[in-house]
Amino acid sequence: MGTAIRSKRHRRLVATAGFTAGFVVLLAAAGALWPRPAAYVPGEKVEGITEDLSRALPPGYPGTAFEDATRAAGIRFVHFSGSRTSQLPEDMGSGAAWGDYDNDGWTDLFLANEAGPLTLTPAQVAASPARCMLYRNRGDGTFEDATDRAGLGGLRGCFMGAAWGDYDNDGWRDLAVTAFGASRLFRNVGGRFREVTGPAGLADAKGFWTGASWADYDRDGDLDLYICGYVKYHPPTPEERGAMSQQFESSVPFTLNPSSYPAERNLLYRNDGGRFTEVARQAGVQNPEGRSLAAAWCDFDGDGWLDLYVNNDVSMHALYRNRGDGTFQDISASSWACDYRGGMGIAIGDWDCNGDPDMFLTHWIAQENALYQNAWSFDKRNRKGRKGPRELHFMDISDQVGLGQSTLDYIGWGTAFADFDNDRRLDLVMANGSTFEEPKDRTKLVAMRNQIFWNACEKWGYLENGSQDRGFFDVTNVAGDALRQPNVARGLAIADYDRDGAVDMIITRHGSAPLLARNAAGKRGHWVGFVLEGRKSCHDAIGAQIRVSTGPVTQLRLVGAASSYLSQDDLAQHVGLGDSAKADRVEVRWPSGAVQAFAGVEAGRLYRLVEGGGLEPLPPGKAGRP
Repeated sequence: MGTAIRSKRHRRLVATAGFTAGFVVLLAAAGALWPRPAAYVPGEKVEGITEDLSRALPPGYPGTAFEDATRAAGIRFVHFSGSRTSQLPEDMGSGAAWGDYDNDGWTDLFLANEAGPLTLTPAQVAASPARCMLYRNRGDGTFEDATDRAGLGGLRGCFMGAAWGDYDNDGWRDLAVTAFGASRLFRNVGGRFREVTGPAGLADAKGFWTGASWADYDRDGDLDLYICGYVKYHPPTPEERGAMSQQFESSVPFTLNPSSYPAERNLLYRNDGGRFTEVARQAGVQNPEGRSLAAAWCDFDGDGWLDLYVNNDVSMHALYRNRGDGTFQDISASSWACDYRGGMGIAIGDWDCNGDPDMFLTHWIAQENALYQNAWSFDKRNRKGRKGPRELHFMDISDQVGLGQSTLDYIGWGTAFADFDNDRRLDLVMANGSTFEEPKDRTKLVAMRNQIFWNACEKWGYLENGSQDRGFFDVTNVAGDALRQPNVARGLAIADYDRDGAVDMIITRHGSAPLLARNAAGKRGHWVGFVLEGRKSCHDAIGAQIRVSTGPVTQLRLVGAASSYLSQDDLAQHVGLGDSAKADRVEVRWPSGAVQAFAGVEAGRLYRLVEGGGLEPLPPGKAGRP
């Protein structure tokens, strides 16, 4: 009987296998006859993909125009001197950092630079005209070169990122500059800088260092420093120099592909009373497999401790949850925010005004940029009575809101959320620039236009799927000539540098002058701004949260959270108020845990707020409106 059963089972298996094989043959034949869609090539207009993305602007778009104010503002700076030699560190560009280094109430500008090709001799590097520069804001819409006077005149080399942070809490912002080689730390002594890289404990690390981010992750009252490591790059051998690969019908040298090199570790410098101790491995944030370009500190789960997100290139992104004991838990996979893409910049902001910080990431060509929606507000109704920490989840909704396929043709770098028209909604800008070489002149890189998106979400805290009048709209073509200029952009940082109530930006560009894009025209609403100073918290108040309520809308601003790409936004926080002539309520949650609230805050002013004190209106800008 057992034999008969096995025989019947065998006949059934043979019959099933025969049917399956025949079905597969039929499918294969049908597939051979069925027309296959052509592979997507960046730059093409594809019906059903890119052709459907050009939506007409909805009624009520106020219009925002940017003008190129670079030369008029007195900025005379050129990135990189000489011809490229097709080596990866040369092409990553350099960033910009806004910060008031001389405490005169006006945000100043530091621009990092690369002296030139890696083939330069030390003597040629020292003689290069391409150096890092510090521009002092005169307060009338123009800048003066303060590099030598401030003691930063010798910064020549292959410098990448920059970030201001008052690490010693003396009231003067210090400066960290990353590099291919050795990063540098400069202490601000009354408006002049003294290098303290060695005495501060940062001199031992040699490598390929990119993004730098300050934060008080252990809540001891002073700033710590996280530095991203990219790859373990080495000068090419003759075989490597001649090797090529094909990417989107373009030939890419082996020496320009980050996948050709092992990943570099990341560094976490814990501030121990003015001297730093490197603790990334012990803290659990070394990220040794990630080719890191940007990192951002933000309290994503609302427990009072700053978490850390790292945007990696051709590696899995990483999210580390702060346990509050000096260590971090890797929640990359469980957070749903750890794609394997070519990642560059990070913007953080509450774009839909639902009270939770969201993230926008720039990526390489044909990979789409990503808008990671913080899903906590959608989940918390199901968490009533549940004990333990919040479960962090993010959803990439870029395609749903007009930010996905519309970015397919671009390579994105620096990025920022900002309310450019003061309508109480965070808009979005990204600096784009190719890493492909010009076919006719391989010493040059292909230029791309930048992009700016207007936020048209009308229902606060809610996005109606499929609605054509909500989400983000690409308004680059109607936002003035400045942003339409093709460029090889890299860094981007925002600030209202002329204090006229409209957010401006600086975009660094490889091998050319930067773009100071002044927000010059358009119908704008009311606004209010805040400069925070900590007392029990770190002096720069990095990590503070500001909530501004006008009617039913509450906006969230996060001091020091956004890291863009190799760059730093101004720490002063700008908030659009729309038609409201005042903010009904302003609540500040300091890094120390202290909370302050103010009612009826008048619009059109920049306020200084010291932890534990009151709001002090600063004098109106000379170039601005009272």
